[in-house]
Amino acid sequence: MNKSGKFLFAADQKEADDDFSRVIGDVTPLSPHGRYMHPAIRRPALPLSRLRDEREVILESMTDPIHSYEDVELDGDAAFVRPGLSRQILRRLRRGEWLIQAELDLHGLTKAEAKIELAEFLHECKHQRLRCVRVIHGKGLRSPNREPVLKLHVRHWLAQRDEILAFVTARPVDGGGGATVVLLKGR
Repeated sequence: MNKSGKFLFAADQKEADDDFSRVIGDVTPLSPHGRYMHPAIRRPALPLSRLRDEREVILESMTDPIHSYEDVELDGDAAFVRPGLSRQILRRLRRGEWLIQAELDLHGLTKAEAKIELAEFLHECKHQRLRCVRVIHGKGLRSPNREPVLKLHVRHWLAQRDEILAFVTARPVDGGGGATVVLLKGR
């Protein structure tokens, strides 16, 4: 039946199909089931086992207690230097002789979030071949009992990483007890 309600015969149907094809132009008919089948997209493989292993290592390391290191003084002026390096590096860091090339602010983050952010930050600094960075962890003035939450953890995490040569409490102009200046390995 057409729009006017009349029946179409085979010849009329053929003519109507030709008119339709002329108006529409070059088209590709749908598959017999009436659905368009999108071509399969090949996605790159995800290293799920590696991601799972990294997540487990991070979680496992966050449960480790903070150990006292011989070279880390956890009183007011913390300092760490990798064994075998001159303590002159600490003096130079305390004086601000290295230009701070980047900084990471961890204010407001949980311990788990801070650890992940710190790891990503250090990875990016290593990739960009930065030598001296500042990590702002806060003094703990707004935390319960006015004690720093992240300060000890950040210094513990830094001391565990191979790319860290040394770190000291920042100078007052650079954040004082609420920040740590870190010296990274060069090339």
